Parts: sequence; C-alpha cells; structure tokens
Amino acid sequence: MSRLIATIGFIALAATANGQGLVTQRNLSLPIAKTIAEAALAACKEKVFRTAVAVVDRAGQVMVIWRDEQAEPITVEMARRKAYTARMFRGSTLEFQKRTADPAYAAQRDLPDILALGGGVPIQAGGDTIGGVASSGSGQEQDDACAKAGIAKVAEM
Repeated sequence: MSRLIATIGFIALAATANGQGLVTQRNLSLPIAKTIAEAALAACKEKVFRTAVAVVDRAGQVMVIWRDEQAEPITVEMARRKAYTARMFRGSTLEFQKRTADPAYAAQRDLPDILALGGGVPIQAGGDTIGGVASSGSGQEQDDACAKAGIAKVAEM
C-alpha cells in the first residue's frame, strides 16, 4: 500500500513538473540591460542632451540607472517612473499620455510610480514584455527616441 501511495505521489509530481505547475518566463539579463542603458544615454549625449536612463525588469524593478554628469537630479526618478510605466502598461509612455488624457482612463495616472510623460518604451522579446527603458532630461519626443535607440542596439540579440 505504501508503495502504491509513493508511486501515485511521483506521478502527481511528474505531471506538475511537465508544465501544469511551473511557469517559464523570459527575463532581461543584466548585460543586456546595461547595453540598452548605455546606448540610450549615448544617443542622448550625442545630441547634447543631459539625461538619465533607467531600465527595469519584467517586475518593474530597477536593473540599471545611468545619469549624465550634468543631468539634473530629478531626471533619475523621472526615468525610473517612465520605464516602470512603459513596462506595466506594455506600451510607450507617449501613447499612455495620449490615452490617459481621456477622462475614462485618467485615473490610471494616479497609480503609484506611474508617470504619463513621453520617454519610456517597453522592452519586448517575442510577444513578452520583459522590461522597460526610459530617458528623462530632454523633450519628451527626444527622450522617446533615445530610449528606442537603446532597444535598437540589442534588437538582433
């Protein structure tokens, strides 16, 4: 009888391990996050923008923050919040800003750590949103372009 119970327990564990109880996710690696941040900051610096860049993972947690030596201190927090917003809403913060201008969606702006300013874009692998990157310190369109330049650097990876 005890052998039968042990066998049944093994079968249940095997079924769980075969996909019914485990979740597999793609995650952003630290080297890729660093490359994205460096490329985004370089794109802004090339245009003489003094910015900060933040990269967050799929959970919205900061992986990397880079700040130009002459960037204003507030740019770090703004970049972090834009990257978080892009990740959580799986779209650019420029799009989020436009969508939440509609009173039907405006309450989304009141959530903690959300920032409805352009400059944040999601990082995607296949159909998964695995992070977000954002720049802050220049105009919203310029910040958006710098964040996209960071992603373009690793697109073929």
